[in-house]
Amino acid sequence: MRLPRSSGVLLHLTSLPSGRLDETAYRFVDWLADAGQSWWQVLPLGPPDDSGSPYRADSAFACWNGFLAEPNASVSREEVEQFVARHPYWSGSWAAFGGDDALSDQVRFEREWSALRRYAANRGIRLIGDLPIYVAPEAADHRGWPELFQQGAVAGVPPDDWSATGQLWGNPIYDWETQRRIGYRWWIERFRRTFELVDATRIDHFRGFVAYWAVNARHSTARKGVWRRGPGRELFEAVRATLGELPLIAEDLGTITPAVERLRHGLRLPGMLVLHFAFARGMKNPQRIHDRTNCVVYTGTHDNDTTVGWWEAASAAERNNVERALKSAGIDEPEPHWKLIRLALASPARLALIPAQDLLGLGSEARMNTPGKADGNWSWRLEEDALTADLAARLRAFTDTGGRAPKALGWSDPR
Repeated sequence: MRLPRSSGVLLHLTSLPSGRLDETAYRFVDWLADAGQSWWQVLPLGPPDDSGSPYRADSAFACWNGFLAEPNASVSREEVEQFVARHPYWSGSWAAFGGDDALSDQVRFEREWSALRRYAANRGIRLIGDLPIYVAPEAADHRGWPELFQQGAVAGVPPDDWSATGQLWGNPIYDWETQRRIGYRWWIERFRRTFELVDATRIDHFRGFVAYWAVNARHSTARKGVWRRGPGRELFEAVRATLGELPLIAEDLGTITPAVERLRHGLRLPGMLVLHFAFARGMKNPQRIHDRTNCVVYTGTHDNDTTVGWWEAASAAERNNVERALKSAGIDEPEPHWKLIRLALASPARLALIPAQDLLGLGSEARMNTPGKADGNWSWRLEEDALTADLAARLRAFTDTGGRAPKALGWSDPR
């Protein structure tokens, strides 16, 4: 994927003022265009679990009816039949899992999402999605294709900076031998569905395609898991053979080995650079910002504290590293969140993405998710009129200075 030099904002649909595909979504698109942005990144669009996590959705294919602006809009039998004809692979398993109105809701979502996507495209805004590597236990995919998953082991990650005992996600793990025997059909259809909905997508936990952490299903933590080999390049070649080149972004955070880097480079995929991590160990940090071009730079992600919250907890060494980077870039900026926003926009990275919370300078109370914490996540919501015209003008100015303006890309200026 050859990214144009550009920028955008990370804001999940649930964080819109209404949390729905209504006029607030269209106003956000208008604000992005006024701010000179080119991308809107969302989190996974599937039905979230009881805690609100979109990463443990009831389906890897179906979209959540909780996003609908008009959940009771009429749907004809012909529309449902046409939808099934367009989605023969997964619509039956979703109907069996979701109940009587499950397919009608997908028709409603397709109407509303397609209309919003057309509106965004006309204003010069493209959409970036998020594809979780795993599915939720006992959800539609796990029940519909049980032969595609291992028995007795669940997903997680080993002990790391987030948790001394690792993270026990509990998701079912793929039986990669079976996936290989069927030509990775499930994955091909999953990517096909993803790119019906978005223009590019981030692949969560990319390193899991090289090697994944498998934990005995009886264990209460992820500490005693083991590494097992994933499908590697073979899966992506199978997808490419059917669907062609796809605009993918590899989430290459965490324990990244040379093998993971070789796969990403071999597939020519941009990785991720998170500024909260970039200043932790100075120039020895592999997340350094000065020499990475084929990547997507974030101030922070949905799994990080807000930048204001991060700055308040940062060490003196981390703050000094930020100030040195600002001086090197010729940036004089007193506000902590704008320090990192401006560094992201000025960086060599092809794409810069800024969480909406950072644009607003919000503290830790606006954090979207804390990994390893089961409750209290995914609830932050944008206040009406929080994104002002003055803020749009400020972001547009720094976007222009960073060479990321739509005109510089040869794209039409939405104004």
